[in-house]
Amino acid sequence: MILTPKIFRFHSLHYTQFRTNYSLFMPFYDYMYGTMDKSSDVLYEKSLTRPEESPDVVHLTHLTTPDSIYHIRLGFASVASKPYISKWYLRLMWPLTSSYMMLIWICSRTFVLERNHFNKLKLQTWVIPKYRIQLIEEAILDAEQRGVNVLSLGLLNRNPKLKIKVVDGSSLAIAVVLNSIPKGTTQVLFRGKLSKVAYFTALALCQKGIQVATFHEEEYAKINMKLNTKLGGKLALSKKLCP
Repeated sequence: MILTPKIFRFHSLHYTQFRTNYSLFMPFYDYMYGTMDKSSDVLYEKSLTRPEESPDVVHLTHLTTPDSIYHIRLGFASVASKPYISKWYLRLMWPLTSSYMMLIWICSRTFVLERNHFNKLKLQTWVIPKYRIQLIEEAILDAEQRGVNVLSLGLLNRNPKLKIKVVDGSSLAIAVVLNSIPKGTTQVLFRGKLSKVAYFTALALCQKGIQVATFHEEEYAKINMKLNTKLGGKLALSKKLCP
């Protein structure tokens, strides 16, 4: 069974009009016996001409391995409800999977999988029918052209020319760290490998007025380069903090 936007319009009239559109997922029988609502086609045509909705937040999800196509909502519900593990029966479907890979490599485009409304906030989930070995730049540029304010992705190095706010997994990690620090803390000792998450965590701490200290001068210099002149005073070597 293939669900199309026209069937969803047909489905909606089943609940708003009486004695019409009885066969929810088999409209063919309503056509045969004359029980189809005459406004079904009109409603569908109107839905095509309305302005395209501009969401506030878009989450991009994409494929990882060839078998991962069966783990999204468009695949098998029983498979999608479980953690990703390669199954033997998915290997039997390799001819179909390989054909799909070739098809999306040539002519696929990003499409909307899910729409949600929370008060005035409009959120959408977009599926990029690309694997991790393929580019997703086109989807991000498309989101910016549609007026999306925030876009979230598993991992992305933000292009400085983009006006859209890009939120990735590192932002969530930073938020977890900041919320785990007890209130009233004035100093934090910074240890560990310096990464993008570490730099932005240090920046967020300094912006909150918390002094960040490091053991080594090399770490001090690298973090200081990422901070602006106003926040540089919040960074210190641990030796300077010792009595």
